[in-house]
Amino acid sequence: MKRQIILSALALVLAQGIAHAQTVLNLGFVGGPAAPEAIGMSQFAEEIAERTEGRYTVQLQGGGALGGDRDVVEGVQFGTIEMTVVSTSVVANFAPDFAVFDVPFLFRDFDHAQAVFDGPVGQEILGTLPDAGFVGLAAGGIGFRQLTNNVRPVASAADVAGLKIRTQQNELHLQAWEALGALPTPMAVTEVYSALQQGVVDGQENPIGAIINNRFGEVQKYMSITNHAFTPVVLLINPGVYDALSDADKQIFREAAVKAMTRTKDEVAKVQDTGLDTLRGIGVEILTEVDGQSFRDKLDPTFKDLAKRFGERLDAIRSVGQ
Repeated sequence: MKRQIILSALALVLAQGIAHAQTVLNLGFVGGPAAPEAIGMSQFAEEIAERTEGRYTVQLQGGGALGGDRDVVEGVQFGTIEMTVVSTSVVANFAPDFAVFDVPFLFRDFDHAQAVFDGPVGQEILGTLPDAGFVGLAAGGIGFRQLTNNVRPVASAADVAGLKIRTQQNELHLQAWEALGALPTPMAVTEVYSALQQGVVDGQENPIGAIINNRFGEVQKYMSITNHAFTPVVLLINPGVYDALSDADKQIFREAAVKAMTRTKDEVAKVQDTGLDTLRGIGVEILTEVDGQSFRDKLDPTFKDLAKRFGERLDAIRSVGQ
């Protein structure tokens, strides 16, 4: 009898150990497997498995498998999804401090953006996430946004007038496109391909990598290199999941997240080098000479409103690296 009790106790301990070793964390996102952020998150998953010796497995659920951007963010907030990597434009609907990153023409280049995320301003904004029901592990980006459409080449802001442009569900994005004379139409990215194909919208705007990986070039005639906004992304984890980690594991997750963002940045650079040729190869007409100043001039009243709204924080972001 005593031997049976000991064996039963050992079996229970082993079962608990196996269960712990098989802790699976789902990481949902909308990008396909070739998207820069997907490659970065693949590295994240590999490092977590290796450094925790298999105690944690990050299961990548890309391509919108768990829903659109807002769906996965809400899933992390509610605890039905453990993690997501998502645009800060979506996060701003839950944590308003992130809205500053949506200001058009805010970042000079990728290095400027990353310096902001890693510096005091970015870390302060990341620190607001727990109040919204998230923990932010790291922030990075997937590149500057470019405009595509099926109506006409866009060489200046005047050419935007009247275009039905798919945007993210984001107040500042809507404000900016309305100021440019477009007809912004919020829509989940998972619905955009069919909307372009059927003419529900004329165009959309995304980084080159997202345009390629979502195959938007198949249903768009023109692309203009506008670089009108940068697309930051943040790796979110549910607070309950994060709090359950040991201090050592929390450090592992944060370090792996930072490395994953660096890998994502490297992949964005690769896409920038080859992406235009890829799109030209499927028949997209690309305008590389765009009058960016005309966009800035048209947005001047918007910039003044945003300066009042964001104040010193906007100035602090612009001054980084100057």
